Amino acid sequence: MTNDQSQEKPLKKSTDWWYYTLGLRILADFGVTIALPAVSAGLLGDYLDERWGTKPVMILLLCTIAFVFTAILIVRKAYRYADLYKNGPKQ
Repeated sequence: MTNDQSQEKPLKKSTDWWYYTLGLRILADFGVTIALPAVSAGLLGDYLDERWGTKPVMILLLCTIAFVFTAILIVRKAYRYADLYKNGPKQ
């Protein structure tokens, strides 16, 4: 094994680790981005429907708004994470 080969392995492992952590970060961020608006809209819509007697109007309206909001956020975050993935770790 030459000196050049031994120096490449730790760099590759740290680069791999960076990509693994980026994947976990994306998973967590997208999970929260999808779940939080949906759960909030469901709970608030159910509360408002009970209070105002409009079942199921408010829950449907708020879930639709949450869906659109989530779609916009996911697309924006996907572009940001794509740039991070393309650029790779800063060295």
